Amino acid sequence: MLKIADRTFRSRLLLGTGKYPSFEIQKEAVSVSEAEILTFAVRRMNIFEEGQPNFLEQLDLEKYTLLPNTAGANTAEEAVRIAKLAKASGLCDMVKVEIIGDARSLLPDPVETLKASEILLEEGFIVLPYTSDDVVLARRLEELGVHAVMPGASPIGSGRGIINPLNLQFIIEQSKVPVIVDAGIGSPKDVAHAMEIGADGVLLNTAVSGAKNPVKMAEAVKYALQAGRLGYEAGRIEEKDYAVASSPTTGMIGS
Repeated sequence: MLKIADRTFRSRLLLGTGKYPSFEIQKEAVSVSEAEILTFAVRRMNIFEEGQPNFLEQLDLEKYTLLPNTAGANTAEEAVRIAKLAKASGLCDMVKVEIIGDARSLLPDPVETLKASEILLEEGFIVLPYTSDDVVLARRLEELGVHAVMPGASPIGSGRGIINPLNLQFIIEQSKVPVIVDAGIGSPKDVAHAMEIGADGVLLNTAVSGAKNPVKMAEAVKYALQAGRLGYEAGRIEEKDYAVASSPTTGMIGS
């Protein structure tokens, strides 16, 4: 079970809801994935305009926990304002803090992320900050009291997978809160990789919504996550520089 603050979830897959070809495909992909936490950008939704199309209307919201994110924010003040808007609309008091510091790479701003996380924790939010794979920053955020850390595998939407597994491993080893790998996931193998090194969960969007068949990809990443987690729990064999026979060499016929 994935435990975030006082909440537990059977699935360790967190799924984004943006950029699907249609609401129907989005709904089917969400269902097949068996994800229980769905994230969305508050600034890109008309949550107060009844006449506007809204993916929330397509889903049975009793089945899901919504994780609004502050995508589009460039400062801590903007992120806090967006989080409060989501809470005021009755969506959720759990928020993904996302503050972009560079428009080209879309890498998060560490200073503003720390500031926003501190303010939102004081306001009583369940805070999940999106960060780079900075080991020290992850520790500082945990010391603030965040409920999970969400380091990126690679730049948002790049599909490059995990480019620095060692840093992610360091973050996982030091963390006492869940580590959810977020951003840059491109395929099921990336999901399995994240789970094999000990991540508590994976958040992705484009890998599914941008696939040629989003529904099949949603199913594929679900199984990849399960396989990666089982592999981590099983404990892989030690890597060696030379071959080691898989059969015993003693007691062979003719020896």
